[in-house]
Amino acid sequence: MRYTEIKNTGISIPSIIFGTSALGNLYNSIDRKTKQDIVKECLHSLDGPVVFDTAGKYGAGLALEVLGRALAEMDVDTDKVIISNKLGWLRTELLSDEPTFERGVWKDLKFDAQQDISAEGIIRCWEQGSELLGKKYYPRLLSVHDPDEYLAKAGSDQGLEKKLFDDILEAYSALFEIRRKDTSIALGVGAKDWKVIRKITDNINLDWVMFANSLTIYTHPSELVNFMSELQKRQITIINSAVFNAGFLIGGSYFNYRLPDLENPEDRKIFTWRESFLEICDQHSISPSHACIRFGMSHPAVSSIALNTSNPDHVKRNVEEVENDISPEFYSMLKDKGLISKDYPYV
Repeated sequence: MRYTEIKNTGISIPSIIFGTSALGNLYNSIDRKTKQDIVKECLHSLDGPVVFDTAGKYGAGLALEVLGRALAEMDVDTDKVIISNKLGWLRTELLSDEPTFERGVWKDLKFDAQQDISAEGIIRCWEQGSELLGKKYYPRLLSVHDPDEYLAKAGSDQGLEKKLFDDILEAYSALFEIRRKDTSIALGVGAKDWKVIRKITDNINLDWVMFANSLTIYTHPSELVNFMSELQKRQITIINSAVFNAGFLIGGSYFNYRLPDLENPEDRKIFTWRESFLEICDQHSISPSHACIRFGMSHPAVSSIALNTSNPDHVKRNVEEVENDISPEFYSMLKDKGLISKDYPYV
């Protein structure tokens, strides 16, 4: 497994990073033993340090809690684990039948969550996250999570958007203060809207970024491709995530964390694309997940890919698909069929 050092941090990350949203009951509620087995399989899959990517948003802190408990119960050496905690969502009391954030996505939660982005808010999220993880397992990758969703609250109000962006900058000032006291921490950002990542990196010198639902086999705009090359020149580490567009591309129900509607003409396009994609994968005996993963890693600026699973048996498969190439002829066929942009230069 290839490891890449995040510049000037002493932190090296493998080509695969293990997401933990399933530990927070994304889409389905998973029993405790299965979650423990997922963590165990991840730890056994690599010879070097294993990176877990988690967040206060995942199950309103449930993923943090489950991960920390599993690591403690297995008495995992801290040198074996690197934890990324994306900050910006704070666990709160559940006052209704279901959580108020991302309704219908998270199952069987006992808490709610609210976005809390500011200098004080990001510290609250950091402190709560460390408590849920357990003091032994200290996150070394910190970031502001979903700044795109935070800015979206402004709508067309430019004055409010400026204020909200100032909140984000203040949150980073607080994170830089944490890093001044602990230089082993690397700072980044995680967002679905890559243009917000660009806006932030234009203002702040980050160590790493995580794109979600952005560079996938389904969507890979040239403007994003060029931006990723710019980040590479600046030696900012790139982690690519959600390369299945939240599972839809490989047969899941959700597309980018929403349920698409066949009656909607725009949504029909993604169903049609998927039908053709799955048919070609089947004809060539190529796993759809393998095709998505290797495409998601194809840009030379991508150091790692973050993959999440709710099935312990899939961990080994994910590692193998990260490490094994796919024939360029397969991607050429997808280009010929119009499923991949002909202008995309890396497959």
